[in-house]
Amino acid sequence: MASDHSPRLQGVVIITLPPPDNPSLGKTITAFTLSDDPPATPAQEPDRPLTRQPDLPVRLPPRNPELRFSLRSLLLGSPRAVLGFLGVSLFAFFLFASLYSRTLQKLRDSDEDRERDTFVFPLFPKFGDDVQLKVGRFVGFDVERFMASIDGRAKKDQRGPNFVDSEDVTDSSAILPVRGNVYPDGLYFTSILVGTPPKWYYLDMDTGSDLTWIQCDAPCRSCGKGANALYNPKGGKIVLPKDSLCKEVQRSEGTEYCETCQQCDYEIEYADHSSSMGVLARDELHLRTKNGSLAKVNVVFGCAYDQQGQLLNTLTKTDGIFGLSRSRVSLPSQLASLGVINNVVGHCLSSDASGGGYMFLGDGFLSNGGMSWIPMMKSPSNNLYQTEILKLRYGSSSLNFGGQNSGLGRIVFDSGSSYTYFSKQAYSNLVDSLKSLASMGLIQDQSDDTLPICWRAEYIIRSIADVKHIFKTLTLHFGSKWWILSTKFHIPPEGYLILSNKGNVCLGILDGSRVLDGSTNILGDISLRGKLVVFDNGNHRIGWTRSDCVKPEKYQSRPFI
Repeated sequence: MASDHSPRLQGVVIITLPPPDNPSLGKTITAFTLSDDPPATPAQEPDRPLTRQPDLPVRLPPRNPELRFSLRSLLLGSPRAVLGFLGVSLFAFFLFASLYSRTLQKLRDSDEDRERDTFVFPLFPKFGDDVQLKVGRFVGFDVERFMASIDGRAKKDQRGPNFVDSEDVTDSSAILPVRGNVYPDGLYFTSILVGTPPKWYYLDMDTGSDLTWIQCDAPCRSCGKGANALYNPKGGKIVLPKDSLCKEVQRSEGTEYCETCQQCDYEIEYADHSSSMGVLARDELHLRTKNGSLAKVNVVFGCAYDQQGQLLNTLTKTDGIFGLSRSRVSLPSQLASLGVINNVVGHCLSSDASGGGYMFLGDGFLSNGGMSWIPMMKSPSNNLYQTEILKLRYGSSSLNFGGQNSGLGRIVFDSGSSYTYFSKQAYSNLVDSLKSLASMGLIQDQSDDTLPICWRAEYIIRSIADVKHIFKTLTLHFGSKWWILSTKFHIPPEGYLILSNKGNVCLGILDGSRVLDGSTNILGDISLRGKLVVFDNGNHRIGWTRSDCVKPEKYQSRPFI
């Protein structure tokens, strides 16, 4: 019998070596744990032979089995634990659903037809300090139609009215530089080639306008100075009333079809009450692709011979308007209907002091990742790029939209507006929130009429960076009332402030109570800078991502200057 002081045997390890004639079997390690605890049952079960498992490691049982996770014990435990478990499960489900839907959308996008082309245009500054707000719409008018004096009547193009030179469409993208800023230039414009031989024309980039138009010698009754010579339509270039795009314009105007007319007249009125009048023309638009080749497409645009109002001031360095809305008569829609591009419009305005940027037509320059997407809201009354906004915050303070449903508003993305506009109630809330700036050394300067609200400081302000720490970020919430699930559009102080010529800092957000229906908010150029903004008409969505706007990330041609 063993001595009481002898060490107690706690376990046994058996090492089995492979047979000499077959060493590939490897050795086997078997562990046994011995215990003096009484058995759970009166009768002790005889030892059973252990099953040899040479390919699997032996797992030792945990020393404290009570620490094992048990779903059953959790559900039968305290109600607080049950609620906590359900809360974590629901959060994980919503997070997974959100990520899965976005990933699925990207996979769908990657499978779409990428054979259509993408064209990129330069944006240039317009010199002057005019505040732009276009958001154009067609209007009917009862004045006697002005008959353009054009040699020859409209003749059918032997190549067809919608001719596309497919041999020249050899690449999916093109890129040109952009220069400009919000203040003091107040406008971005791009250059296009029109006609045969092609001539350059500078057009305001305007996602809030339907029709593209160029000042026209038809002859011109009231035109601005312009950057280039007036467009001169030759015989056969004037669109007849029976054309489907003419009928679309007349439908928007509310005018009746004129069977005896020899031309298709139009008139557009803008939000600042300026206007443009002219006739529709069809001519070749030359689009340069990334590899340097030219695509020639016959498109319809306005031959504008009568401009009125503030619009004349903007035409000192430009030749017309580049309409980029969802309308059928916009150039993106026309190019998409011809199969030249997928109906996508994008622009990127640099937040750098020197300005710049680019715009493109087609989906060839969409960002590979990191895009935030929100649904595009359709409206039978207009073709604007608009969506519903759920919340608007200045820092942590909510800004009320006003109206019957103060928790829901509409917002328009408009590159034709220099500044951003809030509905009356939201603007009033923002101004009230900014009254505390007086205690921080910023005093409102009534003598500075650059914008409605400007502040002077006790020190010299050299840039917005000197005062941005005093202001807070504006945050727009889309999609979901749950903060963590909502899609957010952030506007930092440099996205709503400018530095005036007097050295004051001015608020670039204006009262929009007299714009459109008075309840619509507008995101203008000042708040769109530093972001790639995309309008995907095919998928009815609006997207954005941060960017330096130097060049598209997929642009791999010669250095972009």
